[in-house]
Amino acid sequence: MSDLIVIVYPNEAKAEEVRQRLLELQKEYIIKLGDAVIATKTEEGKVKLNQLFNATATGAVSGSFWGMLIGILFLNPLVGLALGATSGALGGALTDVGINDAFMRDLSTSIEPGNGALFVLVQEMTADKVLKEIQGFGGVVLKTSLDETKEQVLRDALLQASAASA
Repeated sequence: MSDLIVIVYPNEAKAEEVRQRLLELQKEYIIKLGDAVIATKTEEGKVKLNQLFNATATGAVSGSFWGMLIGILFLNPLVGLALGATSGALGGALTDVGINDAFMRDLSTSIEPGNGALFVLVQEMTADKVLKEIQGFGGVVLKTSLDETKEQVLRDALLQASAASA
């Protein structure tokens, strides 16, 4: 079962720094991520999602390839390419993998403009090692699906780092 953890940082750059560290830890097999998205809110109140995986672009590329291949078989590769790219992009846009976009946008309305909320879907992790690696970045826990004791340990570790930097 996956766990959702949402931590708010003072800016998008700090959230990106933590996400990159988590991706490095994934290469070391200390954590296995299902998704890692950074949400920011503009001064106008609009929420922007910075996702690792762009399903629309991937669908368009995949659809282009298959459309061109089918087009070659029926002697009209350009039409096949165009139809394949369009249908692939549409399919990719309708596919929501990882954390639900509407949920992230909804939750991100509560953050201050300029802050960066890091949404992480954790499939597996060695909790003590991950915590040791990210606690120095600080941040405030906005929401988790962890049990109460694990959530409190996370909150305390991040609070200590925030207090030390202040």
